[in-house]
Amino acid sequence: MKISEVIVLLAAGTVGGIFSTVVSIASLVTYPALLALGVPPLSANMTNTVSLVLTGAGSAASSRPELAGLGRRVLRLGAVAAAGGAAGAAVLLTAPSGAFTLVVPVLIGGSSLLLLIQPRISGLARAPGGRHRAVYGAALFAVAMYIGYFGAAAGIMLLVVLSSMIDEPLVRVNAVKNALSGIGNAMAAVCFTLFGEVRWELVVPLAAGFLIGGWIGPAIARRVPAGPFRVLVSLCGIGLAIRLGISAYR
Repeated sequence: MKISEVIVLLAAGTVGGIFSTVVSIASLVTYPALLALGVPPLSANMTNTVSLVLTGAGSAASSRPELAGLGRRVLRLGAVAAAGGAAGAAVLLTAPSGAFTLVVPVLIGGSSLLLLIQPRISGLARAPGGRHRAVYGAALFAVAMYIGYFGAAAGIMLLVVLSSMIDEPLVRVNAVKNALSGIGNAMAAVCFTLFGEVRWELVVPLAAGFLIGGWIGPAIARRVPAGPFRVLVSLCGIGLAIRLGISAYR
């Protein structure tokens, strides 16, 4: 691998880690970076997923104070997240490769729009309770399945679902979100490692960038106005979706 490619991936991973910390949409940077290096779409997504594993582990580890007393709940919900992540990976591995190329512009565009309206959906009222447990479980499985398949902006979706399931302060719900997202992503990464096409030589610099970005992201988040930054990232995502769509559908 060329030094220039290492630098590109390290930079993309760092920016992606920052984006993941601030607006939960790391793939908006790292996926197109892999495409720009000539990696096929399917392999680029699998490589990106595997590279994100350490980020998820780091997020969960840094959230240990907020997760205190929630261990059993995390394990219970983690089983659903793991099953969903594996199911999403299975869909990606078994579906025709051309189908992923066609659906990615839609996923990126949809996740960018979701990011744009995040303040509205984040304010949804909680409704915890056993009556809706099956519905919430199905929603959690669906989001985890999306994490295993592609995952852009999945953190936003997961936070909305968990806010309806868990009657805890937002900081603790967010910690559970980090843990479950990491579990779903890790399960998908295992599937891709065993059965997929992971470009391992690209994983190391990309994962290193994710670690750096995840480390400095919180400091940036405290200084950058969230609203304008979210709008800027959303518009960039919509532009990327249009560009990939033109390439895929022409």
